[in-house]
Amino acid sequence: MDNTSQNKSVFQTFAVLAVALLVFGGIALLVNTNDKSGTPADRAVSPNSNSFGSALIGKPVAEFSLKDRNGVVYTPESLKGKNVVLFFNEGLMCYPACWNQIVALATDGRLQTADTVALSVVTDPANEWQSAIQKMPTLGKATILHDTDKSLSRELGMLAAPSSMHYGSYPGHSFVVIDKQGIVRFVYDDPRMGIDNELIVQELKKLE
Repeated sequence: MDNTSQNKSVFQTFAVLAVALLVFGGIALLVNTNDKSGTPADRAVSPNSNSFGSALIGKPVAEFSLKDRNGVVYTPESLKGKNVVLFFNEGLMCYPACWNQIVALATDGRLQTADTVALSVVTDPANEWQSAIQKMPTLGKATILHDTDKSLSRELGMLAAPSSMHYGSYPGHSFVVIDKQGIVRFVYDDPRMGIDNELIVQELKKLE
């Protein structure tokens, strides 16, 4: 084989290898990109990211005015003098996990005292909760606030919680602890959607 043929053969080999590397690299990049974006469930793998809600800590809670199913209005001003736990969740669609946590907060004597109150925040209208209470009567013991326009959920970043199964549209399973002066002291998101009373009680003890 003459030099020209040899050079041509070497060039063709390198060309094939270069194309193969480009194709492989493109596939790897695509897979990596998809893994990073993921679904809300994929994003929820890491339990409570230290960054979630960190911007709220040490600052007054955002202004809000939310009603419970009886029409009673709750605001930061009306809640001053109490330690407050706000449990943001997906509401009616999140059965049984969120319902169980709502009831657990409402029936835990440590979280319903003269100076502590636990409130659940949902985005469903109040009139839609009657059927839920019929299905699980203990829900009737809970104070549920209706953030129907999602303004507070959005303001506090709860729609972007790692636990949200409808990322960007609904809260997931997140807690905001506010002290008696209306300052946010603790934020926690739980992608496991478990019962987190013990953790919340421990955080409240730090406010004593």
